[in-house]
Amino acid sequence: MDFSVKPRLTGEKTVLRPFTEADAETMGEIIGDPEVIRFTFPANGDLTLPHLRSWYGTRSTRPDRLDLAVTDRATGELVGEVVLHEWDPPARSCTFRTLIGPRGRGRGLGTEATRLIVGHGFEQLGLHRIQLELYGDNARARRVYEKVGFVVEGVRREAALRNGVWVDEVLMALLDREWAALTATAR
Repeated sequence: MDFSVKPRLTGEKTVLRPFTEADAETMGEIIGDPEVIRFTFPANGDLTLPHLRSWYGTRSTRPDRLDLAVTDRATGELVGEVVLHEWDPPARSCTFRTLIGPRGRGRGLGTEATRLIVGHGFEQLGLHRIQLELYGDNARARRVYEKVGFVVEGVRREAALRNGVWVDEVLMALLDREWAALTATAR
């Protein structure tokens, strides 16, 4: 198992597709959104347009991670990303992260995109565990993750100083058997 196959996943509201270099400018705008900045962990490295072109242009060649563009199915507009990364093959686990820009919020696109990639991780890739971290004050994201089935495993209290305020970091995870039970009851 690896992440070398970059699927196209289609839901009722969203289409997840592999990134291309052409997505860099829009992703730069999304990454620069004040709410995205507030609720994501600090960006690593250079966020110039040439760097973003290189980054998004090479996502489809990485066998150790799965980065997919979240698009609005009705319009085709790029609204964010979902990522499975930090893959641990012996444990069949990885970390999940997402970000949705302002034009994709409040319409269920993030929830559906999360369900699509998590389902792919468990059902197609054979993952056993998917984990994530979020800031404790990000109530919207936590509601999404709980709707999808993630459960809180722990809280690192006041672990990050953000704009002069200490915030908690919350660790959540979902196991393959929990996903199977959730999807069986949804049928």
